[in-house]
Amino acid sequence: MAKVKTNAMRILDTQKVPYEILTYDSKDGKIDGVAVAGKIGRDPAQVYKTLVVVGASKDLYVFVIPVEAELDMKKAAREAGEKSVEMLPVKDIQKYTGYIRGGCSPVGMKKNYPTFLDESAQELETIIVSAGKIGFQVELAPDQLLNILRGKYGQLTK
Repeated sequence: MAKVKTNAMRILDTQKVPYEILTYDSKDGKIDGVAVAGKIGRDPAQVYKTLVVVGASKDLYVFVIPVEAELDMKKAAREAGEKSVEMLPVKDIQKYTGYIRGGCSPVGMKKNYPTFLDESAQELETIIVSAGKIGFQVELAPDQLLNILRGKYGQLTK
């Protein structure tokens, strides 16, 4: 297989952030985080999904949480300083992020949206997030991820 470099990987390279590329077969259509964790042989607690929400102000925010967890909208709104937040409609994901559902990386979106990483990541040496293309994940230190995203930890899940 040819060496694929996604935009997210190029940004990590430019920022000199060490990461490991993990790949999986997506032909069966099973691209949800729990299925991906199984395919790459990792604990789902280490695999994080990227969610994009829109606040009452119409500003966008990115939340990165464990694949088995559910985003708590009240906590997310509090972290973002919004009255309320709701999920960005799937049809709008590519327009605002440049990524498609299932291949949305917190790294390399069209804009640098305020990004929050679930505090559970602080307990892990590395976490795994989408590399920006279905079938590709990157494993890296959570502090380094937050550093390049200028993000912060928060209480985000139910």
